[in-house]
Amino acid sequence: MSFALLLPMAAFALAASISPGPVNLVCLSSGTRYRLRQGFWFVSGATLGFIALFLAIGLGLHSALVWIPGFDRLLTWAGIAFLLYLSYRLATDDGKISDKALGNAPGFWTGAAMQWLNPKAWFASASGIGAYTSGGDLIQLAVFSSLYLPICWLSLSTWVLAGRFLRQYVQRPGLLRTVNCVLAALLLISCLYLILGQDAALAIGYIDPASQQPTV
Repeated sequence: MSFALLLPMAAFALAASISPGPVNLVCLSSGTRYRLRQGFWFVSGATLGFIALFLAIGLGLHSALVWIPGFDRLLTWAGIAFLLYLSYRLATDDGKISDKALGNAPGFWTGAAMQWLNPKAWFASASGIGAYTSGGDLIQLAVFSSLYLPICWLSLSTWVLAGRFLRQYVQRPGLLRTVNCVLAALLLISCLYLILGQDAALAIGYIDPASQQPTV
């Protein structure tokens, strides 16, 4: 494998990981609402969940699942339902930081589940693998995932730290409720994006409309 590919791989992983999305918004919310270690625990689950998905797609999972009728639609609506649940929790939060609230922080398995229910994560994995690996090459896949792991963790952690920085300005429950409602609204916008995401993916070349397989 050429070392000339390492920098483009790393750049792709950084762009895909740090750009705003549902997981990043939950990381930001965790930073404003909970202890750092709880935010980092969510980040660890989201990172390992994504790497597991990335490897599974690289080993042929997506190619196998496209033969299941309606799988893409089922994945999209499962993701939407999950995001609606998270946005509901944010919108109904009272803005008070208490021991009970700390116990309700999204955890490791929530982070992992979010990645598997996020069509954007599927598309990003498929397009990255298609662009930087060839024919399911295990060495290339291992190198790519090894690069992705720390970059994804650090990128998501940046959002938690941004939330922590923001927290010093939202100590009042009323202001924190406003922040939570804004984040809940952004998650609802993410749901709308997912509903329209299939057409958007076709337009930018993630999916070949004839074969329904990822392309680059």
